[in-house]
Parts: sequence; C-alpha cells; structure tokens
Amino acid sequence: MRQRGIGVICPFDMALDRELWRWMPPEVSLFFTRTVFVDEPVSVELALEVSETADILAAARNLSGVSPEVMAYACTSGSFVNGVTGSNRISAAMERGGAPRGITTSGALVDALDYLGVQRLVVVTPYVADLAALLGDFLAESGRSVVAQSSLGLGENIWQVPYATTIELIRNADVPEAEAIFVSCTNLPTYDILAPLELELGKPIISANQVTVWAALKALGLAAVGPGQHLLA
Repeated sequence: MRQRGIGVICPFDMALDRELWRWMPPEVSLFFTRTVFVDEPVSVELALEVSETADILAAARNLSGVSPEVMAYACTSGSFVNGVTGSNRISAAMERGGAPRGITTSGALVDALDYLGVQRLVVVTPYVADLAALLGDFLAESGRSVVAQSSLGLGENIWQVPYATTIELIRNADVPEAEAIFVSCTNLPTYDILAPLELELGKPIISANQVTVWAALKALGLAAVGPGQHLLA
C-alpha cells in the first residue's frame, strides 16, 4: 500500500494529535509540526500570534521535506481571527512554503457548510467571549447566520474538557431554526460524540478537527473514517 501524506501545522498547545489520526484511512500518514510557543492564555491575542504567516511559512517549509500532498493549518481561532482574508493568507503561506495545496480549519468549515447546504447554524466554543464573537464575524462574512451561540469561557487546558461537558453545551445551545451545529476549536475532543448527538438532535454536528481532516482527505480524493457522522456519509 502506497503511503500518502498530510502535513499538519497546529498551535504549540495542541494536544489532540491522536484524535486526528482516528479519521485517517490506513494508507494516510499525518506529519505534524507546531507553531512557536507563546506564553499567553487562549485569547484573541494568542490567536493573532499563532496565525503569523512568517511562522506558518517556516513550518510549511519544514514539512515540505517529507512531501505531503496537502497541508492543513489545524487551528480554528488562528484561521478566523483575521477574517476570510486572513484564512486565505494562511493557505497562501503554506503553498509558498511548498504545499501543493494549503487548507485551514476555518476555510474547511466554510467548505463543509457549502457541502451540507447550511446557512443557519449554532456555534459552540470553549472560548472567552471576545474570541467567540470573532468566529461569528467570520461566519457572517462567509454568508452564514449564527442563530445561537454558547461558550465555556476557557483560557487554558481546553483539551481536558470531558465529553459530558461538551455534550451538555451542545444540547443546551441547540435551537429549532438551526440547520447544523458547529463545535469549534481543534483542541476540544469531539470524535465519539458527533454521531450519537446527530441522531439525538436530528441535524448535522460538525467539529473543527472533523472538517479539517475531511477537507484534507477530500483534496487527496479519499474519505475520512467516522462511522455515522453526517458530514462523512
């Protein structure tokens, strides 16, 4: 079986490498690198720091040594903090660094919403309020309407949030007019809860890591492994 590769650039505090692997078909390898450490809580300021295109360009050049077929910037806040233009700028930086194609989590989110035909959605995040508000601005710029939003207000240790907390946040945030629910942050675990909650709530529930790997694998002409997950059906 020929190995196929996806390069992943993620923030220094990313702790969910293993979750991304769970969506991978057996012939795909993930090659990870991280942005420069910044001693800041999760905030607008941190999102701006980890989205510096010079750092992303350097990371992409490092990843180019193993010749991935696509590179993904796996950070939601870093790719929405400067709007749609900022997301596109990050993709362009990866491509200048050697990526045949560069995608971002927020760009992948827009592609997934297009694929699902979703205009009205609920947004669930672990973020503090001002950072969560910028996600709403990004979605509005892309032509979407956020009909409800709920956040945990966390500035650290997002990867430690248990499934039970995220499940309750999603359930309590849902409203009938929402066509789908987006769970933001690549450092928030979601793999095991998406399919059961979709059955319970009767609508697509997509997450940051899920859309990132879905878009990266789609660029390779491959499908992600996620039984029962609506986006992957």
